[in-house]
Amino acid sequence: MIKLSADKKPILKKLLKWVDSEKPKKAYITLGGYAGTGKTTLISVFRKILYKKKKKVKVAFVSFTGKAARVLKYKIKKAEANYKGDFIGTIHSLIYSPVLNSREEIVGWDKKDDVEADLIIIDEASMVDRKIWNDLLSYKIPILAVGDHGQLPPISGNFNLMEDPMLRLEKIHRQIQDNPIIKLSILAREKGEIPFNEFSPTVKKIKRHSSIAREEIEELLAAYNEDTLILSGYNNTRIKLNKFVRQALEFQSPTPEIRDRVICLRNNPTKEIYNGMLGTIVSMENVDQDWYFAEIEMDGEEKLYKGLISVKQFNNKEQINFTKKRSKVNKGDLFDFGYALTVHKAQGSQAKRVILFEERFKQMDDEMWKRWLYTAVTRAEKELYIIA
Repeated sequence: MIKLSADKKPILKKLLKWVDSEKPKKAYITLGGYAGTGKTTLISVFRKILYKKKKKVKVAFVSFTGKAARVLKYKIKKAEANYKGDFIGTIHSLIYSPVLNSREEIVGWDKKDDVEADLIIIDEASMVDRKIWNDLLSYKIPILAVGDHGQLPPISGNFNLMEDPMLRLEKIHRQIQDNPIIKLSILAREKGEIPFNEFSPTVKKIKRHSSIAREEIEELLAAYNEDTLILSGYNNTRIKLNKFVRQALEFQSPTPEIRDRVICLRNNPTKEIYNGMLGTIVSMENVDQDWYFAEIEMDGEEKLYKGLISVKQFNNKEQINFTKKRSKVNKGDLFDFGYALTVHKAQGSQAKRVILFEERFKQMDDEMWKRWLYTAVTRAEKELYIIA
């Protein structure tokens, strides 16, 4: 059994008391934890103890997207905390069944009548919207919702499971205190300021206006691959960066092509796509002046996205308003180039290398700025280059 640090033991005790209670208990409990505090370690130990107590208990480990579910599956299996009867996958695959038409295409989703689980554990819980949360609660199964309460609130809406978690992990794990990305995440969260410095060969903050820096920045951008996230604050910056990277990758047209990286900008549960999901175009054809028909391989998802996507959304700094009467946009979906993203759109995503253009909106107060910077820094797994 993994040994828990002192700060985790009382939280584990509370979790076990909650799940073991014979009295009517709260339908759910929320656990917030900063990057590096060992959320997965705690959850793994919690699951192992549950198994020792009651071997027949079934746990459903779920995340919002396929990519996040895949990462969760790797972590849980590595910790040897998955048992026979457990489920690890997306929330959608746990609680919804696809509705197919005569061509075997998904045209909708029906909520399942029941779910085979005694406990649901949600990872990255801040991504869950109100509708899905209410659907999860409707099964009357205890839910442990886990997320990072230092991050920005969800992209849209005013529902946020991690706004004020009932339980909190805030002490950084001893073994990774010297990790430069973790150090910078603490600076971001506590001070809202990261100094210009080389913290390691692959973690540094660079002044963008020096001639030496300009060359280094261009080299970083030109080396873009699918293990890279390029982040900015302003949409204008995002569009310029997308154009630069596409030119460096030798795309010939300003319009989307096969192999282009794209990001989904609007939820469409029928097609299992959500705001912020990334993918790669595998086929593309013009339908008319407003629409492409595209097939997109979404990161971490098994099935291809197939459908109409808006021509006019690409390189548009504003999201097309589809609420206007007679708008045609409702018949399709909204995507844009996905090489550079705003930090708000990058929530839920991580990459081995992050290139961050530090940009603060005038209307941001200090608290929101700290959350913005912390969210950006914690997208990086191995390499982080901050440009200011």
